Amino acid sequence: MPRFAANLSMLYPEHPFMDRFAAAASDGFTAVEYLFPYTWEAHVLAQRLADHGLQQVLFNAPPGDWDAGERGLACVPGRRDEFRRGVLQALDYAVTLGCPRVHVLAGIAPTGVEHSLLQATYEANLAWAADIAASAGRDLLIEPINPRDIPGYFLNRQDAAHRTVQAIGHPRLKVQMDLYHCQIVEGDVASKLRQYLPTGRVGHLQIAGVPDRHEPDVGELHYPYLFTVIDGLTAAGQWDGWIGCEYRPAHGSEPGGTSAGLAWWRRWRERD
Repeated sequence: MPRFAANLSMLYPEHPFMDRFAAAASDGFTAVEYLFPYTWEAHVLAQRLADHGLQQVLFNAPPGDWDAGERGLACVPGRRDEFRRGVLQALDYAVTLGCPRVHVLAGIAPTGVEHSLLQATYEANLAWAADIAASAGRDLLIEPINPRDIPGYFLNRQDAAHRTVQAIGHPRLKVQMDLYHCQIVEGDVASKLRQYLPTGRVGHLQIAGVPDRHEPDVGELHYPYLFTVIDGLTAAGQWDGWIGCEYRPAHGSEPGGTSAGLAWWRRWRERD
């Protein structure tokens, strides 16, 4: 059965963030992910994980000025030093939290800058970061994100992400494959799972219903079928990762709304 991690930035919004660890563990999750840990001391988060028997499996490196609309710095010329400081901070957190992977956001492509320069900047920054991640024993991930959710985001397609990973050629650099984003931009999700997971270049999966980013049992993607595809690849030794539940519960603002919305997961577990 696929292994699912609760995304605490989106699930359990009815609780304060630090109470979401307990809520996730109570619902049966054994792993969590979230966007950014930097509001809290790393040792405080590590203790919260330990208290509830949870594993941290993913978080993001600093994105630049999030409140001002920045969504990463990796492709942005002239921000190298800030990018590097962010990667170092993220890896310090990853070591303390026992988190094996960190997502580095590509950023929004600056207007008027040639794509070739942005790609060269992106690859140079990622090559440096992958070396540093390797020294810390961590994987570095890049994620294609649909331009509807983040207009102007530099990396949108799976093939572009894999070309970048192959161009850099570092074993610690991998792709974060979000099936929600993939469906919106490209579709043909099952075929892409079969194409990319066996390469070993996919380090993490994420899911959400399409188009509204609610529970995965609502919308145009038939996740039970996709889970059987992932199960088959796992049984064949071609995948052994986590699936992050990065969706907004349809009734998450209501008491117990996130837990009630996990019926899709309970049905899948009962199946096995």
